[in-house]
Amino acid sequence: MTANTMTLKSYLTAIILITITLIIAVSGALLVFVTKQTYLDGISQRGTELASVLAEDSHIIQAVRRSNQGIDQSLQHYIETIRAKTDASYIVITDQQAIRLSHPLPQRVGKRFQGNDIYPTLEKGLTRTTVATGTLGSAIRNFAPIIENQQVIGAVSIGYLEQSVTDLLFNYYLEAMLWLGFIYIAAILLTLSLLSKLKRTFLDYEPEEIVQRFKEHSLLLGSIREGIIAIDRHHKVTAINDAACYWLAPDQDHHKLIGLPLNELSQTLALLIVDTLSHRSKHSVTLGRHDFAASLYPIQIEATHSGYLIVLNHEQNMSELEQELARTSAYANQLRSKTHEHNNKLNVLSGLLQAGNTQSAIDYLQQESDHHQNLLGALVRSIENSTVAGMLLAKYNTATDHNIDFTLDEDSQLKNYTQSSNDDLVSLIGNLIDNACDAALKRIKSAPEVSVFISDRTNYLMITVEDSGQGVDEKIAQRIYDLGVSSKQNAPEHGFGLYLVSRIVSRYNGTLDWERSDHNTTVFSVYLDKRELEQ
Repeated sequence: MTANTMTLKSYLTAIILITITLIIAVSGALLVFVTKQTYLDGISQRGTELASVLAEDSHIIQAVRRSNQGIDQSLQHYIETIRAKTDASYIVITDQQAIRLSHPLPQRVGKRFQGNDIYPTLEKGLTRTTVATGTLGSAIRNFAPIIENQQVIGAVSIGYLEQSVTDLLFNYYLEAMLWLGFIYIAAILLTLSLLSKLKRTFLDYEPEEIVQRFKEHSLLLGSIREGIIAIDRHHKVTAINDAACYWLAPDQDHHKLIGLPLNELSQTLALLIVDTLSHRSKHSVTLGRHDFAASLYPIQIEATHSGYLIVLNHEQNMSELEQELARTSAYANQLRSKTHEHNNKLNVLSGLLQAGNTQSAIDYLQQESDHHQNLLGALVRSIENSTVAGMLLAKYNTATDHNIDFTLDEDSQLKNYTQSSNDDLVSLIGNLIDNACDAALKRIKSAPEVSVFISDRTNYLMITVEDSGQGVDEKIAQRIYDLGVSSKQNAPEHGFGLYLVSRIVSRYNGTLDWERSDHNTTVFSVYLDKRELEQ
């Protein structure tokens, strides 16, 4: 892993630790601020209340009045006795000229109060709190006026030294920090426990590795030709690939099948699961019109039965090699039939010539060659593409053997393209002609006819194949290009022609349409971009 990448678990750890740290830091700052503000508000309230109470003390009022009259007075012992019972740093009583009558330091009694913040109280009778520096240092000072006969005759000052307040607050802060530190350590331990749980749950894999493995798992399932279905112990689908989805639910997205009970997807497979014990087994099943070999594999996780894996193998009547062999054998039989028919015609010609009926022999030859000459002439004049021309000639011979009137439009034209494009054109045109011949033979009331038109004169290649058949069954009209869809009943080898045609048309960004003409014929039309064919 490179230095500039970070796993999801690392991100998660960092985010959680940063979040916890920010919460603890903000909580600590708020706690310090709130605690200090609350304590200072409490000091101010206590100080002003105590000052107000002392300002109404008759002994203090009498001493202040005498001091104002010029009589030396001292409240040192009286006030210090009271201060000792409170948490105040000092209590100072002054007369109207701000002369101290008490002070924690006896030598400062009789001297003027230090600080101008006392005069609003002496002059206006205000009860107030200030922060100022006096002879004892910076302090929070609370003032209350001493009033007699509605006149201010002195003031009471109660102070709390800031150093003492700071020392007291530090004890509060230390206790609060200890609790915050405990919470911080507990949160870290919980985070580590969560990460350990995630690690055990993910089997020591990083989340990125799990995502990568999931993508590989999906790609692998999608590329397997066999149908794969995984179910849990409750017989609900946990995974299904495209092949199984196509066979069991072709109209649904396979993601929507996840979590679906197996009996809703296939009752046949659900019964197999019920009848099978917790061991590997193989069964032959029929799903729709297709036969499958279904292999069931129990899934064991930590010695616990957790479900089944179902593998569906399509059992075709013949393998691809067998089918190719069958087609080759059929072609060989057709050639033998053609040879036998040709020998019979030669025997007819030989008999006519030996009997001296030369004109009859010439007429017979002319009749047999007219159809071939017409098609060969059209192929020679119009179709330069030898690959497609050979295929058209073979289709003509096959159609003739089945008494189908096969015609190639005289205006047809087709040039040579790349080998891969020629191969695709052979497959495309050949499948359209095969379907047209099959459709034409089904209509008994009229002679079977198939006509083909091919032209690449413009920027597009146009191919039309018309047949005299009954047309496309309405039941399958909307899905005739789907794999396996065919109008031929009980013919599982069919249903691939139009599917292959549609795939080839899509490969060359073309269009494929069909319609029922006014002449009760069915016309399939293909348009391909010539630029795509030439690449």
